[in-house]
Parts: sequence; structure tokens; C-alpha cells
Amino acid sequence: MTALPTLAAAKATAPAAGAASLVQSVDWLAITPVVLPAAVALVVLVADLFVPERRKPLLGWLSVAGLAAATATLIPLRAGDRATFCLTADPGACSYTADHFALVIQFLVLAGALVTALLSVTAVRDARMPAGEYWFLLLSSAAGAALLPASRDLATLIVALEVASLPAFALVGMRRGDRLSSEAALKFFLSSVTATAVSLMGVSFVYAATGSLHLTQVADRLEDVPGQLDTLAMAGVALTLVGFAFKTAAVPFHFWVPDTYVGAPLPIAGYLSVIGKAVGFTGLILVTVIAFPAYSDVWGPALAVLAALTMTLGNAAAVRQSPDRPNSAVRLLAWSSVGQAGYLLVPIAAAAYSGRDQIGSTVAYALMYGAVNLGAFSVAALVARTKPQNRISDYRGLYAQRPAAALALAFFLLCLAGLPPGLIGLFAKVTVFRAAVDAGLGWLAVVMAVNVVIALYYYLRWTALLFRSPEAPAEGARTKAPWPVSIAIAVTAVVSVVLSGAPQLVLRFASGSLFPL
Repeated sequence: MTALPTLAAAKATAPAAGAASLVQSVDWLAITPVVLPAAVALVVLVADLFVPERRKPLLGWLSVAGLAAATATLIPLRAGDRATFCLTADPGACSYTADHFALVIQFLVLAGALVTALLSVTAVRDARMPAGEYWFLLLSSAAGAALLPASRDLATLIVALEVASLPAFALVGMRRGDRLSSEAALKFFLSSVTATAVSLMGVSFVYAATGSLHLTQVADRLEDVPGQLDTLAMAGVALTLVGFAFKTAAVPFHFWVPDTYVGAPLPIAGYLSVIGKAVGFTGLILVTVIAFPAYSDVWGPALAVLAALTMTLGNAAAVRQSPDRPNSAVRLLAWSSVGQAGYLLVPIAAAAYSGRDQIGSTVAYALMYGAVNLGAFSVAALVARTKPQNRISDYRGLYAQRPAAALALAFFLLCLAGLPPGLIGLFAKVTVFRAAVDAGLGWLAVVMAVNVVIALYYYLRWTALLFRSPEAPAEGARTKAPWPVSIAIAVTAVVSVVLSGAPQLVLRFASGSLFPL
């Protein structure tokens, strides 16, 4: 095995004519962000057999350390010019590419999984969930999610999607004996398996029409598909998008979201809302703007309609949540995430009309959304320790009881609403709005503007509740927040504040190409 240092080197090292080498070069540094969490997952699984029960929390901290190390390995890759697992006959066609797009999404995935792990340290102990299995599944899912943005062939994309998804099914149902948890896992599993089966059929159609699975080769061959295969290729494009649309919780593939979030442990609900969506949107971006640009007249209008339906239904359902209903806080965040998915779809749809550089707006918005939504779930995990029903009304007077947590949650909600001082939310929405206008999708921009106004109602209602007088004085001494949960809240709050003060840190991704030319 020889190292392949750069993407340019991959294209410059084509074998001589007649060469028959079938050995693919492997760039171990490029794949470290994926390999490291997978390796730590195996270590945790084996160590669980030998570690005594009283020392099981060490498995959690080992997982936290592994995710932190995996995130740090992105630093030497920041140039974004590495590729590996390339075809010996065509070094420009690689299965794994560590370009800027892949690195940004890998950072979102690994950093989000790290916050989830911090929240889970306490949750695993309190809920008496099996520690070894929990951490193995979380790390395995994170490894699959980190693989997906770097995948550049359809087979690797589907494998990465399933590696990220299959452990998530088990994580959702990890609370043994909990009916809601079991039902949520079953619903999530059945709907996801159906979507994956449809996507696999689409991939097989695309392969039959093009004879290749590598995204760049598929794109080239779809430009000149024989007439008798055009219908097959078009059907393959449409079916392939279904699985990724399911992961993004786009309407009408959203029905699993509310019950799954309610039934899952809160850290896993937050994980699905951010990392699960990142997986879906990443796959959607890769198959549309990299593999299927020749059929932009098919997926462009379809995604625009999906974006409008998703944001409208998500926000309408969030408005209808009753503050006194059990788990209404989690349900509101679930429906809010559906609405936010609609905004994230807008630049992808716009890329069909004005070029793939528009997807940078989705990446910028996803970074903002990831930080603030994980922060909101972190505060929800803290409140749920003393008020397990997690109703919106339980947050009344939170400022009087936990001022720091209340201020953090208020800031997260204002960012999601796009209101000052949550400037990053405002700028991210403006960026998405501009992408729609630049693409000539004026009607979609109007739909988005209306939905942003609708969303203000439920975000501001929840924010105002935090500062109202409590209905009754708190009884007894206030329980101390576990420090891992406090760290998760503090980290997400600091990141959100920094991004609001310096929005260019993420908005710069919206002003250029994240893919190599």
C-alpha cells in the first residue's frame, strides 16, 4: 500500500498503458476521521466484557475521548485536497475524497456526536441502559455518518447511510421496558428500511443505465444516455433520492419524526435532529449536484416542492403543540426540525437552476442549526431530570430557577427564529432566502418568508415562558446540574454566541465552491 497525498496526485499517477495493477492506494490520514471512531467502538465493545459494573462510566469517557480525537484529526486535512480508494484505470474516480465539503460535514457530525456523548454520560447511568452496547452503537453510527460526506460512489453512499442508520434504530429503543421507546424504534426501523429498499432499486437502475457507480462517471454518462434507457435512468434518479429525503425528514417522509424523538433518549433525539439530518442532506447534495446534474430538470422542481411542503407542514404542526401535553417540548423541537429541514432543502433545489455553488448555503445553515438545536436539546435534557414529562409548561419560570440554562435556551430559540441577538440565525436565513431569489424561485422565497413569520409565534411563546413567574415556588433544594450536561450547554452556547458575533465563520461557506473543480 502506498500513500496518496493529494487529490491532484491521484489524477497525476495514472498507470502506464497496459498496466494491470488492481491494487488501490490508501491514504490512511484521509480516512482517520472515519476509522478512529470505528476502532474506538470495537475497543469499547470488547472492554465492556471485562470492565466491572462500577467502572462502566469509563467506557463513556473513552468514547468522548475517541470522538474528540477524531474531530481533531480533521485539522491536518484542512487543505481539502486528498483522495483515496481510486480506480487504477481512472485515478480521477475515487470512492473517498476529503475535500472541503466532506471536511465541513465531518466536523459537524463528529462535533455533534461529541456533544451527544457528553449528554449521554449521565443519561446512560440514570436510565440504567447497557453501557457497552450504547457506546458501541453511538460510535458506529458516528463513523458511518462521517464516512458519508466523503463517499464518491453510490455503493459507498448507501453503505455509509446504513452504517449511520442501523445503530440509530437500536439507540432509539435502548430504554428497555419503555413502550414508547420500543414503538418509536419499530416505526423508525420499518419506514427507514422501506426507504432504503426504494433507494437501492434506484441505484440499480442508475447502474444499469450508466454502467458505473462512481459519482463523476455517472454524471458524465447520464449526459448521453441512449434513448431506450432514458426512462430507466430517470426512474433511477427519482428512486435514489427517496432514501435521502427520508433521512432529511422531508414531507411526506417525515411521519416517523415526532414519535421517534419522543420515544428516544433525549441525547439520541438531539443526535437524530442534527447528525441524522446532516447524513440525509449530505447524501442528497452528493447525488443531485455531483451525480445527477443532467437530470436537474427532474430533481430541481421536485425538491423545491418538497421544501415548500416540509417547511409549511413542520411549522403548522409546531404551532399546534399544547404546552400542557406530555412531551410537548420534545414534540415542538421535532416539528421545528421538520420545518428547518424545509429551509435546508431550498439551496439544494436552487442548485438545479443556478449551479452547485448554491449548496454552500445549506452547509452554512446546517452548521448554525446544528449548534443551536443541540443546545436546545441539552437544556431539555437538564430540565427533564427534575420534570420528566418535558412539557413546554414545565419551562415556565426557568430563569428564576436556572438563570444560565434559561438564558442559553432563550438564545438558542431566538437563533432558530432568526431574531436578534441570535444574528447567526438571521444571517443564515437571509443566505438561504438569497439562494432562492438568485435561482429565480421567487415563489419559494415567498413561502419561506411566510413560514419564518409563522415560526416566530411558537419560538417566542416558549422564550417568553422562560421569564414568567413560576406557578408555584420550587420545593426543596435545587438539584445540581451534572457537569457533563453543563459542559454541553456551555459549549453549544459559546459556539452560538461566537457565530452570532462573527457570522462570517460559517457564512463564508455560502460564497464559494466546496467541491474541487
